[in-house]
Amino acid sequence: MEPTQIALYTLLSPLVSAVVIALFFRRNGTIAATISVASAAVVAAGGLMLAYGGHRFDASMEWFRFYDFGMSLGFKFDDLAALMIAIVGVVGFCVHLFSLGYMADDEAKARFFGGLSIFMFSMLGIVLADNLFMMFVFWELVGFSSYLLINHYCLKQSAAEASKKAFIVNRVGDFGFLIGILMCYGVYGTVNFSELAMATTGGAVVATAIPLLLFCGALGKSAQMPLHIWLPDAMEGPTPVSALIHAATMVAAGIYMLCRIEMLMVADALQVIMWVGTVTALYAALCAVVQRDIKKVLAYSTLSQLGYMVAAFGLGAGQTDSGALFSVGAAAAMFHLTTHAFFKALLFLGSGSVIHGCHHEQDMFKMGGLIKKMPLTAITMLIGGLAIGGLPFVTAGFFSKDAILHLAQVTNPAVFGILVFTAVLTTFYMVRMWKLTFLGAPRSDSASHAHEGGFMTMQLPLIILAVLSIFGGYTHGALGFVYGHSFEGIWSQIPHPESLVGVVILSLAILGIGGGLAWVLYPSGDKDGLETQVPGAFAVLTLLKESFDKVYTYYVAKVQDRFAMLLNFIDQILIAGLIIRGLAGFVGLFGLGARALHVGSLHAYVYWFLLGIVMLWGFAGGLF
Repeated sequence: MEPTQIALYTLLSPLVSAVVIALFFRRNGTIAATISVASAAVVAAGGLMLAYGGHRFDASMEWFRFYDFGMSLGFKFDDLAALMIAIVGVVGFCVHLFSLGYMADDEAKARFFGGLSIFMFSMLGIVLADNLFMMFVFWELVGFSSYLLINHYCLKQSAAEASKKAFIVNRVGDFGFLIGILMCYGVYGTVNFSELAMATTGGAVVATAIPLLLFCGALGKSAQMPLHIWLPDAMEGPTPVSALIHAATMVAAGIYMLCRIEMLMVADALQVIMWVGTVTALYAALCAVVQRDIKKVLAYSTLSQLGYMVAAFGLGAGQTDSGALFSVGAAAAMFHLTTHAFFKALLFLGSGSVIHGCHHEQDMFKMGGLIKKMPLTAITMLIGGLAIGGLPFVTAGFFSKDAILHLAQVTNPAVFGILVFTAVLTTFYMVRMWKLTFLGAPRSDSASHAHEGGFMTMQLPLIILAVLSIFGGYTHGALGFVYGHSFEGIWSQIPHPESLVGVVILSLAILGIGGGLAWVLYPSGDKDGLETQVPGAFAVLTLLKESFDKVYTYYVAKVQDRFAMLLNFIDQILIAGLIIRGLAGFVGLFGLGARALHVGSLHAYVYWFLLGIVMLWGFAGGLF
C-alpha cells in the first residue's frame, strides 16, 4: 500500500467512525464505543506504520480556485509529522481503551465516543496539513470537537459554561491566527509550508507581525497567558477528555504549529514567545499549589509544562548545526511535548482511575489511604510524578525538561532562574497531590470504599503509559527518527554544553527541595498545611489564581456589555428607528398622497394632465 493511501485511511478512519455512530448507533453506546475504539486502533497502527516505516512524502490536490487564488488540501509527512502522529495514535488509543471502563455506565456513551472520533479526525488533519489554510480548517474542527467533549455533561451548568468559555477564548486567539495567515499569503504569495521555507522575507515590521499573529493561535490552543483561563475550567469534561485533549494532543497543537512555521520566526518575535512561555510556566505552577481538585492540579501543571515548551522554542529557535533537521529550540520543545504527552496522559488517566474508584470524588482532602485500595494506580501515578519531576536517568521527563533547563542556562540566565524555581514548584505540588491522595488514612466514605477499575480497560492503559513515561526519554532507536539524532544530539547543539554531573545534581536538588517542602507542610491530609502554616502566601496565591477571571469578568460586565448595550441603542433608535422606520414612514406617506390623487374622476385627471403639460413646457423653455 502506498504511504499516501495509508495516511488517507488513517485520517478518514475516525471520521467514518463518527458518521456511522451519528447515523446508526446514537442509542447504542456499546456498539458505538467498539467502533470508536477500533478506529483509534487503526489510527495508532497507521500512525506507527508511517512513522517507523521510513515514509516521508508530500502530496496535495487543489480543492478550489477563484481567479488567481487557489486552495489546496494536502499531506506534508516529514519527521515532525511522524513524531506527532505517533503521539496522537498511541495516546489516543490508550484514552479510548480507558474510556471503555470509565464511561461504561454513562447514558450518553455513544455521543461521547462519537465526539472522540471527531476530535481524532480533526487532530490528524492538523498533523498532516501541508499549508496554513488547511491547518486552520482542522484547527477550528478541533475547537468544535473540544466544545462538544467538555460539554458532555450538558445538564450541568458548570460544564455548559466551561465549554462556552473554552470556545470563546479560543476564538480570540484564532482571530489573530487567521489574520496572520492572510497576511502571510499577502506577503509571500503562499501558505504552503515547503514553499514558505524557500520564500524570502518581507520588511522588518511585517516579518515580526506575521509570526506573532500566528502565535495568537498557539496562545489559545496551548492556553498561554493571557488566554489560559479556559483550560482549568475545561476539567468539567470527563477525565479521559482531559487526558486526550488537555494533556497530550489539542493543547500540544500550538507547539506543533510553532515548529511548523519556524521558518517565519525573527528575533523580536522569539523574544516575545520566550517570555510568554516563561511567565505562563511560573504562573500556572504557583496556581497549582493551592488547588484541592485533583484534576485542576493537573490542569495547571499542563499549563506550566506547555509554558516550558513555548519558552524552549523561543530560546533556541534559529540555533542549528549542519546535521540537525530542526533548530535546537524546536527539537527541545517537541522532545518535551513527546515525553509530557506520555506522563501527563498517565497522570490524568490515573486521576480518572482515582475519581472512578472514589465514586466521582475529586477533592484530594477527602481521599487518603488509596495506596492500599488502588496499588496499581498509586504506583503508576508515582511514576508519572517522578517523570514530571525529572528523576535522573529513570524517567523520560529528566531527559526533556532538563534539556530545556540547560538550554536556558546557556542562553538566558533570567529565564533559567525562573524555570528552575518553577521546577521546584512542580515537584512540590506533585508530591503534595500524591501524598494527599494515596498515603495516610481514608478521610471520607468514598475513599474507604475505593477500588481499582477493570484490568483491560482501565489498568492496562496506565501500565502502557507508565512504561512510556520511563523509556520515552531514550530517543535513540525509539524517537530518534524525529530529529535525526538522539538525546545526546540535542544537547550537542546547545552552545557550551556543561557536564552531565551538574545537570544531575541540579535535578536531584529540585526534587529534594520541592518534595521535601511538600512532605513537611503536609504531614496529614486533614487540612491544607500551606494555608495553616503560611496563610499569607496561601492567600496571595489564591488571589493570583482568581485574578485573571475577575479581571475578565469585570471587563465583560463593565466594558463589553455596556458597549454592546450602546450599539444596541444605536441600532434600535438610529438605524432601525430613524433610518429604517423613518424611511418606511416617508415612503408610506408618499404612497398615501399618491393614492389620494386617484379619485376616479375624469375631470380631475384632465387638470393633472394640463398641469403636467405646463411643467413640461416650463422645463423645455428653461424656466426651471
